[in-house]
Amino acid sequence: MCGIVGVLGNHEAAPLLVEALKRLEYRGYDSAGIATVDAGRLDRRRAVGKLVELSDLLVHDPLSGKSGIGHTRWATHGGPTLVNAHPHRAGPVAVVHNGIIENFRELRAEMREKGYETVTQTDTETVALVTQDLMAQGLQPDEAAIAALARLKGAFALAFLFEGEDDLIVAARQGSPLAIGWGDGEMFLGSDAIALAPLTDRITYLEEGDVAVLNRGGAEIRDRNGNRVNRPVRRVLIDASRIEKGGHRHFMAKEIAEQPAVLREALDHYLQDDGIAMPQIDFTDVDRVVLVACGTAFYACQTARYWFEELARLPAECDIASEFRYREPPLSERTLAVFVSQSGETADTLAALRYCRDKARIVSVVNVAESSIARESDLALPILAGAEIGVASTKAFTCQLAVLMLMALKAAKDRGRIGDDALAGHLNDVRTLPGLVSHALTVEPAIEDAARALSQAQDVLFLGRGTMYPLAMEGALKLKEISYIHAEGYASGELKHGPIALIDGSVPVIVMAPRDRLFDKTVSNMQEVMAREGQVILITDAAGAEAAGEGTREVLQMPPVPPLLAPIVYAIAAQLLAYHTAIAKGTDVDQPRNLAKSVTVE
Repeated sequence: MCGIVGVLGNHEAAPLLVEALKRLEYRGYDSAGIATVDAGRLDRRRAVGKLVELSDLLVHDPLSGKSGIGHTRWATHGGPTLVNAHPHRAGPVAVVHNGIIENFRELRAEMREKGYETVTQTDTETVALVTQDLMAQGLQPDEAAIAALARLKGAFALAFLFEGEDDLIVAARQGSPLAIGWGDGEMFLGSDAIALAPLTDRITYLEEGDVAVLNRGGAEIRDRNGNRVNRPVRRVLIDASRIEKGGHRHFMAKEIAEQPAVLREALDHYLQDDGIAMPQIDFTDVDRVVLVACGTAFYACQTARYWFEELARLPAECDIASEFRYREPPLSERTLAVFVSQSGETADTLAALRYCRDKARIVSVVNVAESSIARESDLALPILAGAEIGVASTKAFTCQLAVLMLMALKAAKDRGRIGDDALAGHLNDVRTLPGLVSHALTVEPAIEDAARALSQAQDVLFLGRGTMYPLAMEGALKLKEISYIHAEGYASGELKHGPIALIDGSVPVIVMAPRDRLFDKTVSNMQEVMAREGQVILITDAAGAEAAGEGTREVLQMPPVPPLLAPIVYAIAAQLLAYHTAIAKGTDVDQPRNLAKSVTVE
């Protein structure tokens, strides 16, 4: 969600801060700002809207200084207005914040009683006011910040900058990610390594409860108990080409196109000549799999449930993380709890994982190897999708599916449900996946044509059976996210149990139906739609197109695929359909309204 950057440098900080914030745009935001200290003087600039607004402001009203903090805000407490934009300032202190201060009302009331004026609707302003009050009582800036942190309840990443202090930033992490970057006589701060990629590749990830006092000579880090600690400095190499558009109009288009390559990389990581390289997992003593995630990752889990149960005959259940953590389900040592998250920082998924600690074995499927979810798991399985900048997940989703599919195949082999020959056959199919996805991408011109008409719709239904059912829900989510068209995904067999009431000549119905053992039943549902003048867009293969008969508005023909791989290949069509519909509508594809890439607050 919100993005934080900090610089204690040897060059002007403002351009460095803005450039780092640009690399955090993928998180989603509605205002931005920076603060610097120059010759001891603290000043700030803020703007509502995209970073270009802040950049324009800085051209006309520049900020000098080699020390500074910056922020992109996604509104929670208070609307996206200039007065609510970060950094927030109270006297000699400026603060940027990601997260939620749960006790800010009590603190704000206390500050008002002391005579301090509040001017914003935000919880963050209270942090600055408390720090100002503590400095007024005689505490040094770093001491005041640390004392203020002790009074906060909630989840947060925070950075403090002080008037009169050209060589000091205080940073803290409690629930929201924060990383320190090490330079040559310079120090940096960022919500993630991507923000710091142009500045340094030497990164320290703060742990829960850590407080860091930064100056150009280094960082002193203390844990939640106030003890000095040494956190490892890791070299994080981020390929710059992975965080640029590479000639594509949008990051989403680039990331859709990258899928054959990243899937090949993921498969090469896990496939060996004699099987699947996941030696740390033994499914022989697992009697239940619990899959937990949010958003698109949840639909990957729902797909994996079919694989675990059909291939391995292993009971599997899926939960939305925000419900799982409060449902408090019973678990046992024979339960494998699998947590799926692109960022590895999703707040609800992380909280659900912590509920499972000491109750079950924990495996995470993540894209960021140094993330909180990865570090707190018994085993972290990387999906190797590379940096995903577009808010709507594409390549991370298909890589999640690929890794979960391999987990299910290993479970089937470990549990004796398939033999060596059957496993070898499945893996031969799996090795064709990058080529099949490349083939699926060639359908883009036909999908673009269909999307132009789809962009005029007010409501859209997606239908699917078996593993196409979670994909129908994912397709509907993609369309909602970036085109703002109301869309719902249903199991085809549920059509007569309510959704069919919505069908008329104005409602497009997208049917995802490869020619498999469930195809005929899905076609029957499709016929029910067409009998009520519903406009069917059928996504199928050549055999399905021939068997389905006439009456559809569009047929988008995918390559023939083994049933195991169909959800991954057909995901390409769902992604492209959403993308080109959004293009036709003129919406912001990479940064859709109200959405954030990484949801790090509850």
